[in-house]
Amino acid sequence: MNIPARLQSQRALGGNWPDWLDRLPKLVETMIDEWQLKPDGPPKHGYTSLVLPVLQDGVPAALKLTVDGDDESEHEALALTHWAGRGAVRLLRADPHRRVLLLERLDSADLLSVPEGQAGEIIGGLYRLLHRPALPKLVPVSRYTERWLGALAELSRDAPIPRRLVQQALSTGRELIDSEPVDEAVIVHGDLHYENVLAAERADWLAIDPKPMAGDPHFEPAPMLWNRWACIVEAADVRGAILGRLYTIVDAGGLDEHRARAWVLVRVVLNAHWTIQSAARSNRDLSAVDREAITRYVTIAKAVNR
Repeated sequence: MNIPARLQSQRALGGNWPDWLDRLPKLVETMIDEWQLKPDGPPKHGYTSLVLPVLQDGVPAALKLTVDGDDESEHEALALTHWAGRGAVRLLRADPHRRVLLLERLDSADLLSVPEGQAGEIIGGLYRLLHRPALPKLVPVSRYTERWLGALAELSRDAPIPRRLVQQALSTGRELIDSEPVDEAVIVHGDLHYENVLAAERADWLAIDPKPMAGDPHFEPAPMLWNRWACIVEAADVRGAILGRLYTIVDAGGLDEHRARAWVLVRVVLNAHWTIQSAARSNRDLSAVDREAITRYVTIAKAVNR
C-alpha cells in the first residue's frame, strides 16, 4: 500500500510519526486479514489518520487508522458508540489499543458542496444531535485549554501575533475555564467543519472525525470560520462575512453569541501559536503558507473581538 504523499510528509514532525508511518502498511495488512476485509479503492487521509475504503462481507465500509499519541482522538470510538449513528458516522468495530476503527462508508460529498448559509444551518442542527450529556471518561475541554494556554503564555514577544490578542486570549481563556458549566457539560465534537460532514443514505448529513471532549458546546464554532476561507476574503466586508457566518451557526445551534465569540478568539490565537510551534518543531522558518494561516487567524480574532 502506498501511503499518500501528504500524510507521509508528517514524518518531518518527528515524535510518533516516523515509527507509525513505517508500521502503517503492515498494520493495514494485519487489520484487513483479522477483520476479513477487502480493499475497495485508494486510501484517503486526514491530518492524523489514513482511511481505506473496504468491503466487509460485500458491504461498503471504511477502515480508519490514527497515528499513535494523538490524544485528542483517543476516545473517538467511545463517542461514536455513544452517538450510535445519531448525527454521526456509525461505528462498526473498533480496536482502540491499535487506534483502528471500522466505520460505515459515507458518500464523498461534504458541506463544501452546499451554499455557505445552508452549511451553517446544517452544522447548527448537528450540534443539537451531538451535544448529549458528557461521558465521565472524556477529557474536559478545560484541561486541554489549560495546557494550551500555558504554552501560549511562553510565546516570544517578537512572534507574528499581535501581543494584545495573545493577552486577550490568555485572559479570556482562563475566564471561560473558570465559568465552564461543569454540570451541563456535553460531548464536544471538537473539529466540526465543512469537510468533516459527509452526505449519507440514512441521513442527509453525518459528522465524521471527532476529537471528543467534555465541556462547553460554545467551543465548537471556530473551525467553521477558518475553513472555507476563500468565501470570506472574496466578500466586500470581511469582518461582516465572518460575523455573518458565526451568527448563522450560533442561531441554528441555539448557542450564546457572546460565549461563542469568546471561544473563537481563544481558539484562533491558539491555532496561530500552533502554526509557529509546528515550524519550530520541523526546524524551519515560517513559510508563506504559515504566514497566510496566521494572518487568517488574526483576522478572525479581530473580527469577533469587541
